[in-house]
Amino acid sequence: MSLYLVATPIGNLGDLSQRAIETLQNVSEILCEDTRHSKKLLSHFEIKTPCTSFHSHTGPAKIEKLLTRLKQGEDLALISDAGTPGISDPAWALLKPAVDTGVNIVPIPGPAAFLAALMGSGLPMNEFTYHGFIPAKKGRQTLFTSLLESKRTVVFYESPHRIQKTLSQMLEILGEERKVVIARELTKLHESFHRGTLKELKEEFDGEKPKGEIVLLVAPANF
Repeated sequence: MSLYLVATPIGNLGDLSQRAIETLQNVSEILCEDTRHSKKLLSHFEIKTPCTSFHSHTGPAKIEKLLTRLKQGEDLALISDAGTPGISDPAWALLKPAVDTGVNIVPIPGPAAFLAALMGSGLPMNEFTYHGFIPAKKGRQTLFTSLLESKRTVVFYESPHRIQKTLSQMLEILGEERKVVIARELTKLHESFHRGTLKELKEEFDGEKPKGEIVLLVAPANF
């Protein structure tokens, strides 16, 4: 009885490991954040394992059924739309009770957008804090103020529709010279890294309508 947490590509299909492919081929069922999205990936690798949905609206009754199947000896795999399960998706809702009830958890590591962004950022990687998505409204100012004396690189996910607002607010709180990096479309054809001060990147992105997923990294205060 094992629950396999399988990391999937964030863009480049070549990043799916052979171990991940074999795991997805051999489990009883694959739990997908969006079955329509995941079936495109599975079809590409000729993985014919049945799929079922597991997303943020999955209720306690279905979670209990999945736990029962695991405890009865079935092997299930859990994948997100892209990247590593549990980072910015609903995997925790199943992972915690699975651990609590003694289910064997097997991580199949692979891509994660925040790690890829760190690798290419040029900022210190030995100590960092990952915050996930920046709040859309409430709590933004408090969050940005907490970075004033940060001794670690801080990593966020941000919507392309809010990046100008975020850079403006950070500029007001952290000052013009704080170093930041914006990583876009990681592992995809138009992957890009934008490095500079808050003032420089705010000017670069002013008036633009960026597309694609964005990882925003803020350098330590003394960098």
